[in-house]
Amino acid sequence: MSEWYMKKGDAVAVSTRIRLARNLSEFPFCSLMNASQLAELNEKVKAAILDSNMPFSKQLKFIYMDTVPENEKYAMVERHIISPEFAANSSGKAIVLSDDESISIMVGEEDHLRIQIIKEGICLDDAYDIAERLDTMLCDKLNFAFDIELGFLTSCPTNLGTGLRASVMLHLPILEANGKISTLADSVNKIGFTVRGMYGEGSRALASFYQISNQITLGISEKNALDNLKAIAMQLIEKENEERQSLNKIKLEDMCYRAIGTLMNARLLSGNEMNNLLSQFKLGADMGIISLDVNPLKIMVEAQPYMLMRKFGEMGPDERDIYRANMVRKEFEKR
Repeated sequence: MSEWYMKKGDAVAVSTRIRLARNLSEFPFCSLMNASQLAELNEKVKAAILDSNMPFSKQLKFIYMDTVPENEKYAMVERHIISPEFAANSSGKAIVLSDDESISIMVGEEDHLRIQIIKEGICLDDAYDIAERLDTMLCDKLNFAFDIELGFLTSCPTNLGTGLRASVMLHLPILEANGKISTLADSVNKIGFTVRGMYGEGSRALASFYQISNQITLGISEKNALDNLKAIAMQLIEKENEERQSLNKIKLEDMCYRAIGTLMNARLLSGNEMNNLLSQFKLGADMGIISLDVNPLKIMVEAQPYMLMRKFGEMGPDERDIYRANMVRKEFEKR
């Protein structure tokens, strides 16, 4: 079973993520928990998973974060498994992880449980179905905090109700180049959605990747939230594809082949340069200009700083630029 970023998504829709926030009624919110309460929370969640008869629970591993090396924690952030905040403050906490890393549960982040499903392409319904089954499995064993009027109780009021945050990551290089992202972001914000960078709230866009997610969780059903997000995502995909059709073909080919030339020959590559070049390569591949069978998202994730150090050991930024360039060349040489 391979990780989500090892599989090719759609031309514009790269990945789908479903996240559910849940809290146990017998504990205070995480910001008020002491070490013994956190340890008790870990054991309750661990038992709920190990005692379950659900088929997919057998592929889940319970990992105490204190056993995870520091570099690996931030490599998990780069693979979109955990949040930067969880990596920075993970003492005494835990994560539940599937073999292919498509399922992860942060135990003790902002909420007691942050259930996450991440899959390639745009597949909101399929991802939510997995999240719902996992949620039901845990609900059978744990006492989730729930109010008849407010829904699921969460640490942050903006998650009250369904506790659902759904997002689709889109590759929007032409809308970005034409300066239309901010206008689109303002438009979708007015109807309860937000446009964020590659790593969610507070992050900047990398390689023209943007996450589109719902903001409203109270007074709306999960189905309506997913249907609305899907409609917004499809409109943005259509706009990006329309903009792509008006591109100057010669200039586009020149840009894409220059990107390939650098990726295949560079001896030094910074993270930013690599991301921009791979974004150009992906655009060319998606538009049929380039036929090389290379997965740019796989390279992009695996060549992030902590992912490199996870594979090759501790090193500084200059040395990482050398290893990154070498890794990228080898990926292209395989093809």
